[in-house]
Amino acid sequence: MPLQHMLEPAGPQAERIVELWWLTVGICAAVTIAVLIALVIALRKGRAGTSTTRVPDVAVVSAVALSIVGLLVLIAASVATDRALARLPAEDALEVEVIGHKWWWEIRYKDPQPHLEFSTANELHIPVGRPVRLKLKSDDVIHSFWVPALGGKKDLIPGRDAELLLRADKPGSYRGQCAEFCGAQHAKMALHVFAEPAEAFEGWLRAQRAPALEPKTPAQSKGRELFVNGTCASCHAIVGTPANGRKAPELTHVGSRMHIAAGALPNEPDNLKAWIKDPHEHKPGVNMPAHALGDAELEALVAYLQSLK
Repeated sequence: MPLQHMLEPAGPQAERIVELWWLTVGICAAVTIAVLIALVIALRKGRAGTSTTRVPDVAVVSAVALSIVGLLVLIAASVATDRALARLPAEDALEVEVIGHKWWWEIRYKDPQPHLEFSTANELHIPVGRPVRLKLKSDDVIHSFWVPALGGKKDLIPGRDAELLLRADKPGSYRGQCAEFCGAQHAKMALHVFAEPAEAFEGWLRAQRAPALEPKTPAQSKGRELFVNGTCASCHAIVGTPANGRKAPELTHVGSRMHIAAGALPNEPDNLKAWIKDPHEHKPGVNMPAHALGDAELEALVAYLQSLK
């Protein structure tokens, strides 16, 4: 299962944020202890003397001074961390456009040669050790891009483009999440980042740029016919077929994805059947309508989609 944990960083930005977090915890703990010590001294002196007994000034002054010093240190550390995050070298950065929708992520891989560009959904593949420049946009409401193991949060505001640089220094799978409440299914708007060695990433790129695989069985052929000639094609696209919808996730290689519905369900045949039949049972309010298909039609459609590796 992909990791979603800010205390186990896998990139330079996340490491800086974790360092600031531990410093904050340490200073806050020290200030809390100092205040409690001052309180204990005050209580003891109050019990030992009369009602006019004054708390020793040194305890109060020390606690206040420690609090002020700690606050100044945190301000300086926050500024230093912010500057460090902005200084990530971006030479030879991979450019990827990420668009937030209710409630899924559209991911577009850019290239100087337009015919090499392609789209996918909810899964971001990046090469280990290479900076990635994310161009962030929103199609509807405010979303927030956050992969805790790789970096900080960045808001996606409608009508305003944002940019985020990140780099993964360790291969692995990292779970992200929309970090801004964006509607009923905000909690089911996950993103999975796969950091791969350069050779594996290039292989993935080549596979994603290829058109959809042709059906190999009668069931898959029937499923393709249902997809292309039915309502699916009005919203979804599959490269190499007449389906060219742009309102929902691109499905050219949907069979190779780990999850469907932006992390709501594992990508397994039974889950895909349930999702197609009634998506609102698993993600109420989603734009995808329910489909009244017979069992044989549903089996064929799922067989085709699962074949799209």
